Amino acid sequence: METTPKVEFLNMTFDLTIIIGTVVTCLIVFLISVLATRGRNRVPKGLQNLVEMGIDFVRGITRMAYDSKTADKYVVFSYTLFMFILVANQLGIFLMVTSEAHQSFPGLGITAGEHVSWFKSPTADLSVALAMAVAVALYTHIVGIRSGLKSYIGHYFKPMFLMFPIHLIETVSKPLTHGMRLWANLFAGEILISIMITKGSPLITGLPVIAWMGFSLFVGAIQAYIFTVLANVYISQQMEH
Repeated sequence: METTPKVEFLNMTFDLTIIIGTVVTCLIVFLISVLATRGRNRVPKGLQNLVEMGIDFVRGITRMAYDSKTADKYVVFSYTLFMFILVANQLGIFLMVTSEAHQSFPGLGITAGEHVSWFKSPTADLSVALAMAVAVALYTHIVGIRSGLKSYIGHYFKPMFLMFPIHLIETVSKPLTHGMRLWANLFAGEILISIMITKGSPLITGLPVIAWMGFSLFVGAIQAYIFTVLANVYISQQMEH
């Protein structure tokens, strides 16, 4: 397994690979949005057409989770979430950068002879996937409290008081499964690609790598869809209490 460069600051450890991947993802999503909305035409074409198709696709997700009036309020949130995860999932496939360290870099936590990963999908890191899942979970509880504090607290004891432990376990497990599902699929795919590229012979693993990269693109898109759908489902569930 590759090492990633890390720096210590204020007794905290920062993974530079994840920071770089996250910043690049944000920039790509931002540039796509800016370029697609510049000089918009009534008859969309090119990038504008693709972005409008993406927005319509996301609008379909929100309409599955909310009523027609509420659905439009969550289109921007859902589109931003979907695009960030979609781009982040694909970056590690096209821009996976690894190298072998020929000398030690103590300031980055790298020792000579280690395989170093300089760039990968940020969503292939558990901390990023869980952070997004926890952020969504916190927002769902805010929505639940705003919908009515009494009903929000009361749903933990329905249909009977003894259901409280089960509802509590469900509350904790949702962000865990939400984030780990995304992370596990991306992490496993990138590890397999990395092993085939660095350990295998190009004559033997060349075609399997290409095939698996194509499959990974599909998995990355599906995981972006699933994460966005579940985020909206969890939010809508809190609105119903």
